[in-house]
Amino acid sequence: MNFDITEKLVSTAEVLERITPGMSIFLGTGVAEPRTLIKALLSATKTNLADLELIQLVSLGEAIDFQSKAAPSKFRLKTFYSGWLAGDAITSGSVDLIPSRISRIPGLIESGAIRVDVVFIQISPFDESGFASLGVAVDAAKYAMEKATLVVGEINDQVPRTMGNTFVHFNDFDCLVRASEPLIYLPRQPVDDVMDKVAAQVASVITDGSCLSFYPGALFEALGKHLTRKRDLGVHTFFFTDALMDLVKSGAVTNRKKGYFRNKSLTSYAQGTPDLMKWLHNNPLIEFQGIDIVSDNFRISLNDRMMAILPARKIDLIGNIAMHTGRGNVGGGPGQAEEFFAGAMHSRGGRAVFALPSRNLKGEANILLSVQDFPNQFSNRESLDLIITEYGIASMSGRTVRERAQALIDIAHPADRPELVRQAKEAHILFPDQIYLSESGAMYPFDLSFSHTWKDGLTVNFRAVKPSDEEEMRRLFYRFSDHTIYYRFFSEIKAMPHAKMQEYVNVDYRKVMSIVGVVEAAGMERIIAEGRYVRLADQPYADTAFVVEETYQGKGIASLILQMLMKVARGKGLLGFTADIIANNKAIFKVYEKAGLPIQAVMEYGVYHLTMPFTDLPSGNPETGKDLLR
Repeated sequence: MNFDITEKLVSTAEVLERITPGMSIFLGTGVAEPRTLIKALLSATKTNLADLELIQLVSLGEAIDFQSKAAPSKFRLKTFYSGWLAGDAITSGSVDLIPSRISRIPGLIESGAIRVDVVFIQISPFDESGFASLGVAVDAAKYAMEKATLVVGEINDQVPRTMGNTFVHFNDFDCLVRASEPLIYLPRQPVDDVMDKVAAQVASVITDGSCLSFYPGALFEALGKHLTRKRDLGVHTFFFTDALMDLVKSGAVTNRKKGYFRNKSLTSYAQGTPDLMKWLHNNPLIEFQGIDIVSDNFRISLNDRMMAILPARKIDLIGNIAMHTGRGNVGGGPGQAEEFFAGAMHSRGGRAVFALPSRNLKGEANILLSVQDFPNQFSNRESLDLIITEYGIASMSGRTVRERAQALIDIAHPADRPELVRQAKEAHILFPDQIYLSESGAMYPFDLSFSHTWKDGLTVNFRAVKPSDEEEMRRLFYRFSDHTIYYRFFSEIKAMPHAKMQEYVNVDYRKVMSIVGVVEAAGMERIIAEGRYVRLADQPYADTAFVVEETYQGKGIASLILQMLMKVARGKGLLGFTADIIANNKAIFKVYEKAGLPIQAVMEYGVYHLTMPFTDLPSGNPETGKDLLR
C-alpha cells in the first residue's frame, strides 16, 4: 500500500468548515446517500452553512428534513426525480425539480449548466492499490467529482465493491470521513393476488431472448417469479433489485443475446436487502455504468427485443399516463421512463409496457376518463404500445382514440366498466349507441388463452372475443373472399357496419362462446380466425360456426378452436354441437371429423344440418362423417 488514508481522514466538523455560503453540493443518490455527512450538515448551526444548494439525482428524503424551520434559509434541494418524501416537498415548493432526460444529466454537469462546488459521496473501503468503489449508485458522480473544488468520500464498510465503471482513486479525494450511519436497506415488498395476476399478464408478452428493465416494487417482485422458465433473458436496467438477483440465479438470465454489454447485466443503481448487497460484492456478472450509458435510448435500442416494463399509477381512455409519486417510489419518473420507452420502441422486436392493477389499494379505479389532475405525467400517447392490468392486455398501436378507449375499458375492473362506457359516450369518445353488457365483463374467460406455434414459425394466440375486437373483426370480414363469406353467412353480405359488428363481439358468455385467433405483426394484433357456439334455446346443444382467413387455412387453426369450444361446452353442461354447412364446404367437414365426434347429417336444399353429440369415443374419423365427403 503506497498511500496513507490517515492523511485525508477528518471529522465531519472539519469538512463543514470548508463550506461557504451559496455552494452547490452534489450528494450521492438513493440508498447510497452519504448519511453521516448529510446529517452532520443539517444538524450543524455554523453561520457559513447558509443558502446551500443540494443536488441529488434521486432523493429518498431519508436524511433531509424538509419540515425543519431552518431548512429554507440553510439549504434548498434540487433533484431530477421526486422519489420518496421529496415528492410532497416538490409539490409544496420547498424542493426544485429539474425536468430532464436522465441520460443528459452528466452532460449538464460537465458543461457547467448545473454547477457543482462540493461532492459528498459514499464509497467502499480502499484496496491495496488505492481504489474504492462507488458501490450501488453509479450515476453522474464521476462527472461531479471532476467539476468540484472539494470532493469528500464517506467510507462505509457495508458498501459492496461492484464491477464496472465504479472505481475511484484515493487521489481523487480531498477529504475522507468514516461512516457512522449504516447503508440504507429496503425490504422486499409483499405481493398480493392482484399484482401477481398483473405480473402473469406481463410475463405472457415476454419471449425467450428478451432484454428486460426492472424497477423496485411489488409488480417486479411478482414478475421475476413468472420468468424463471424463460431462456436467455438479458438485463439492461436502471435499478437492480432482489427480484432480478433471483432471476439471474434461476438461470433464466444469460445475457447471451444482448447487443450491448453482452454477457453482462447492465445497471446504474441497486437497492434492496443485505442479501442483495452481499451478492453484488465483487460479482463479475453485474456491470455498473453511469446513467449517460445505461439510460441512453440509442444504447438501449441496440438490444433486440428490449422490453421496457414501466409501472403506472393511472391511465385515461385516450392514453395519457400518470406515474407514481410519493413514499415508497424511487424510480420511474417521466424523464427516465422516456429513455427506456424510446429505446424499446427503436429496438428490433422491442415492446414498451405500462402495467398497473385495475384498482388501487383503496379500491379506486386506475383507468379513468382523464388523468389531467394527477401529477408526474408521461405524455407520449402517440407511441403507446401495450397497457396491462390483471384483466388483460390492451394494444394501443395503430388504434384510433375510440378503439383505444374500448381496449382500455376491456381491461378495467369489471365494476368500473359501465361507468367508463357512460363517460366515454358523453365525451364523444365512444359511439352514442355503443353496446356494453356489464354482466359479460365479469365473466370474461381468461383461462381460455393459449398460444400455438407451427413448424413454419407461425404463432397464433387464442382467446375469447372482447368488445374491443369490433374494428379488427370488421377488418377480418373485409379481407374475406366472396365464397368465404357465403360459406360462413350463407348469403352474399357486402358490408359489416358498426351497429351489426358490435352486436357480434358483445357476447353473453353464459350462452355464447367466441374464440378468436390472433397473430402479431409489427407490434399490432390481427385477428385471422374466429369460431363460436351459440346455445340453442330448446335443447342442451349449441350451434357452431368457424371462419379462417384464406392465407391461414389448412393449418388446423379451426380444429384447435373447436377443441377449445368443446371443452368449454362440456364444462357448461352442453351435450353436443350442431352446425349448418353448405354441401361443398369440405374443409369444415374435415374440422368436425378430426374432433372425433359421431356426426348425424341431414341434407336439405344443399345444406347439411349436422348434429354431433359429445361422447367418450376416441379421436378419429367416424364413418358417418367420412360418408359425407364421398
